[in-house]
Amino acid sequence: MESLLIGLMSGTSLDGVDAVLARVSDHDARVLAHASAPFPAALRTELLALNASGTDELHRASLAGNQLARIYAELVWELLSRCRLRPAEIAAIGAHGQTVRHRPLEFDASPDGRWPAVGYTIQLNNPSLLAELTGIDVVADFRSRDLAAGGQGAPLVPLFHRHWFGNAGADIAVLNIGGIANLSVLSANGEVLGFDCGPGNVLLDGWTSRHLGQAYDQDGAWGAGGTPDPALLETLLAEPFFRREPPKSTGRDLFNLPWLDRRSADFTHLKPVDVQATLVRLTAESCAHAVKAWAPECTRLIVCGGGALNTDLMTRLRASLPSAVELQGSQEWGLPPLQVEATAFAWLAWRTLRRETGSIAAVTGARGARVLGAIYPR
Repeated sequence: MESLLIGLMSGTSLDGVDAVLARVSDHDARVLAHASAPFPAALRTELLALNASGTDELHRASLAGNQLARIYAELVWELLSRCRLRPAEIAAIGAHGQTVRHRPLEFDASPDGRWPAVGYTIQLNNPSLLAELTGIDVVADFRSRDLAAGGQGAPLVPLFHRHWFGNAGADIAVLNIGGIANLSVLSANGEVLGFDCGPGNVLLDGWTSRHLGQAYDQDGAWGAGGTPDPALLETLLAEPFFRREPPKSTGRDLFNLPWLDRRSADFTHLKPVDVQATLVRLTAESCAHAVKAWAPECTRLIVCGGGALNTDLMTRLRASLPSAVELQGSQEWGLPPLQVEATAFAWLAWRTLRRETGSIAAVTGARGARVLGAIYPR
């Protein structure tokens, strides 16, 4: 049985929203249309600020969620109009929301050991408002159910990666380079491993914004003009997160400009462009290390996310990988890099409607796979 669903994704890089309309069935997920919208500058600034504690943040976060829902709704209506569909023809919208905090398995363990820590994960959204504005059921809050089961709550896309990419008859890996980079290892025997590697675009974009006043380094052109500093790279790679074994996940809670400032305090003599070149190397090296450590038999690495469009980053990633690993863009598998995660959340919403699990315990560390998300009726 086929269903039409819409997937919405706004990632840690804070560059805007991607939306897809997909036809989903037991055996396929086919994208019929894609739309995107950048965040207004004021909203992007507010979302970035909400990644840290601040004045009246509950009030501000609620209003930001309302604004996100309105942007989501506009994209939904754009897709419906383009495809000449009515809201009643769409089974559901899968809306991940905007992550502003991600601290799983921390803080709240009981002193007597009776209750393990759950921690929290916060994805801003107003799913009720989105359902009201579109007349379509909304599936949201995908991560919390996995946290409740003792998991990291992320990454959640490896199950979809297995569905879309995992029929190659060999060990392959899928690398999503958004604000944070995450790796899915798809073994030929059907087993799946997935985890966050470390920073993807988050430090690159932040450093570019600070020194060029631009949201990101177009095609990686600025970073390509710099010279990486080996000593700074070694200092950055000394971050303990890189040595942790999966399951693991991270976000702007760890990798942010204050983290970079602390780590680079002894390197203020470097030119900003050389720091940018070093940050490109940091993303490339940490991702390549993850592949070599956890996918040693991998023969193909498929790259998606905004980082796949950074020419310099892709060049440095290729140089950091073993020669036996073939580097491919997800578009070669029928799904452009900026559509993968939105399609994944359309597909995960479809599984939620069918009460099918959307997580993999071996990926998140949860006590078992769980049905993800909450349904907000139209």
